[in-house]
Amino acid sequence: MPRQQQPAARPARRRSYDQFCASARALDSVGDRWTLLIVRELLGGPRRYTDLHADLPGVSTDVLASRLKDMEQNGLAVRRRLPPPAPASVYELTERGHGLLPVLTALSAWGAHALDERRPTDAVRAHWFALPLLRALGGLTHAGVIEVTLDEGEFHVRTGGGQPVAEVYGFGPAERPDARLALDAELCLELGRGDVTLAEAVRGGRIEVSGDSQLAAEIRGE
Repeated sequence: MPRQQQPAARPARRRSYDQFCASARALDSVGDRWTLLIVRELLGGPRRYTDLHADLPGVSTDVLASRLKDMEQNGLAVRRRLPPPAPASVYELTERGHGLLPVLTALSAWGAHALDERRPTDAVRAHWFALPLLRALGGLTHAGVIEVTLDEGEFHVRTGGGQPVAEVYGFGPAERPDARLALDAELCLELGRGDVTLAEAVRGGRIEVSGDSQLAAEIRGE
């Protein structure tokens, strides 16, 4: 008997709330678990798959690969190949993906109130404290790069010169920072919650500011 031809597999239908609502449409793209945390990681710049997996403790390789594929399909991220001598593939946010910065900044400010005490099972990375700090550093008149040192490590932030929120952050120390700040993670959270202002923390000696730029002088209140 001739073999019956199997019907072609139908493409999997994307999950959707099927609601004509901007919030619902947004959640169609970023509402899955881990997606916004992947965006958080990519806000600091292009990253390799292995770097993302290392800084997202608890995510499985299958889920991470699936979320990255979804983000590419939704226009939030792209994958590109780095030129030699480091021929590796990296993921980076598109302009649409970077548009989620104020969303994550607001979400971080809202969630900072839940971080009363670190649990024994909680992982931590220094750059995770960049988001609560971005709003506190926004509004500075002078634009520039600020290197931030915590006990957990270093990251750097670029201020936009009068913008409500600093523009972006990156991993590790900056090559030529205009100012350097040394503080602790708890103060980052207090600044993110609005419990203390940047000026108050500097006057109280809770932030060590170094640098001879106009930006550093402004942070010191000079």
